[in-house]
Amino acid sequence: MILRTRARSTALGAAVLTLALGACSLSGGSADEGAADDASPSAGATAGGRVVLLTHDSFSLPKKLIAAFEKESGIDLTIRSTGDAGVLTSQLVLAAGDPVADVAYGIDNTFASRALDADVFAPGTPSADGVAAYDLPGDDEHALAPIDTASVCVNVDDAWFAARTITPPTSLDDLTDPRYRDLFVTPGATTSSPGLAFLLTTIAAYGEDGWQDYWRALLDNGTKVVSGWSDAYEVDFTAGGGGGDRPIVLSYDSSPAFTTDGKGGSTTHALLDTCFRQTEYAGVLQGAANPAGAAAVVAWLQSPQVQAALPDSMYVFPVLPDTALPTDWARFAVQPEKPYSVDPADITAQRDTWLREWNDLIGG
Repeated sequence: MILRTRARSTALGAAVLTLALGACSLSGGSADEGAADDASPSAGATAGGRVVLLTHDSFSLPKKLIAAFEKESGIDLTIRSTGDAGVLTSQLVLAAGDPVADVAYGIDNTFASRALDADVFAPGTPSADGVAAYDLPGDDEHALAPIDTASVCVNVDDAWFAARTITPPTSLDDLTDPRYRDLFVTPGATTSSPGLAFLLTTIAAYGEDGWQDYWRALLDNGTKVVSGWSDAYEVDFTAGGGGGDRPIVLSYDSSPAFTTDGKGGSTTHALLDTCFRQTEYAGVLQGAANPAGAAAVVAWLQSPQVQAALPDSMYVFPVLPDTALPTDWARFAVQPEKPYSVDPADITAQRDTWLREWNDLIGG
């Protein structure tokens, strides 16, 4: 949900408001024409041959890891990337039943139910033991397998506040306090996936009747809304390296692992009471030309080798239990115990309305 320089954020553009993106349809001629009608993971003979993986622009795994998988499985893995989770979902929905890929990875819990409603994925996707806690609510046919997770959280530059002997904020409510006027920057809900996650956080926290008032208070307190995560973190955030002047930013629970001070500490921390958990999924596509090979790719993404590579490669947490984390992650990338959540079905039903209302609030 998931541009990953330190976290995931790619512009969705105004098209997120409608999620139409008709011009981006993946249907049409390709090397994958002649896909089998039965895309169940057990269809076909044995895993092997060519498998096309469709994913978001932030997909990145070590080349040696991919090469080892291809050698061991006999699969020729072709990776195609397109946009972020919202764009990926829209393209899959438009090509439902007639995909140019066999398997997709990178749809998160803010978009996944839309894909399920459109029968994009085949039921019965195999999943590793111990990851059921990350299963998508409502996915009763197990069409999607969880691969990774991370939480969108407000982050604070502790060094900035300490230098000025100012107590940093600790909660969502604090962000509307005049003490923190003009200090918070966030990517927009219509232009980035973390921005959408933060909007959902406020809806979960303040309810259908209160989130609009909360956003009015945020804006009245000088909150700056920018296009994407990179603009917020790397340009405006005081600890982001861009000489910014805002010490409060919307980022991720993993971000403090990237602001270590060389003395055994981190100069930032995430406010764990402000977080919204995003989980990314993979699944075999209905109409896949190689469903058995696609299922093998899903299993590989949940393998210990890939799960261990996720933090350093894509800056997300593995879902496989007992996966060792890099040292800085284990110390500073603290996950929230009770992140906010919104039912995926409610997101699908209300997303466009919420985004239009949000856009009106910020004068978009």
